Amino acid sequence: MSDPASQKPIPAATLVIFRDAPDAPELLMVERAKAMTFAGGAMVFPGGRIDPEDHALADLHPAVPDAAARIAAIRETVEEAGLAIGLVPRPAPDTLADLRRKLHEGVGFARALHEAELTLDLAQLTPFARWLPAHRHMRIFDTLFFLARAPHGEATVDHTENVRLTWTTARALLDEADAGRATIIYPTRRNLERLALFSTFDAAVAHACAHPIRPVTPFVELRGEIEHLCIPDDLGYPITSEPMTGALRG
Repeated sequence: MSDPASQKPIPAATLVIFRDAPDAPELLMVERAKAMTFAGGAMVFPGGRIDPEDHALADLHPAVPDAAARIAAIRETVEEAGLAIGLVPRPAPDTLADLRRKLHEGVGFARALHEAELTLDLAQLTPFARWLPAHRHMRIFDTLFFLARAPHGEATVDHTENVRLTWTTARALLDEADAGRATIIYPTRRNLERLALFSTFDAAVAHACAHPIRPVTPFVELRGEIEHLCIPDDLGYPITSEPMTGALRG
């Protein structure tokens, strides 16, 4: 049997979706079904694997960096939350529902877009981070994170990989996790701490553009007598370590 640590990371993409709220921006989070192998029961951002067809569609956008990842993030958000981000023109509710149904039935994204007379505007997504863990004996994802504004329309859970969704501020979800009422894995916690810095979507975009996007690979370091799971300190994250005893890696 092959060692999981020797397997290639799985390319993936996820979308951090902002909507305006009185005190701080709210983010869309979905709760993974407990039976899922990766991050079962955890609150995560919408997202998933980058499929071969995402790469095929990316060929139509040769000037856009990480086009396949952006396409995957858009597609997964339609599937998981029923939100139309990066779709042009903005689809009517029935058109969006039909697009989502086709994706759930296995129709290819390119075909579903063509039948709905929709195209992609990948510039609606702003690169935010890339996480590439290197731990052993666990499935590893090489995940690109993007920021986007919430479109008009109501988000609805797909009840397949995910069991519920919610809009919440980054700080509120961190508090829920600290109180034991929500589960978040290490990358989600670090990203929520970073997202909690911003009072507006534009501030988050400016911060993202001001910091390099390179793989964040957590590493273990002994600090005093306690092992910590750490990340580099120059990528815009306000907290860069956590004792290993409390770190949930997925």
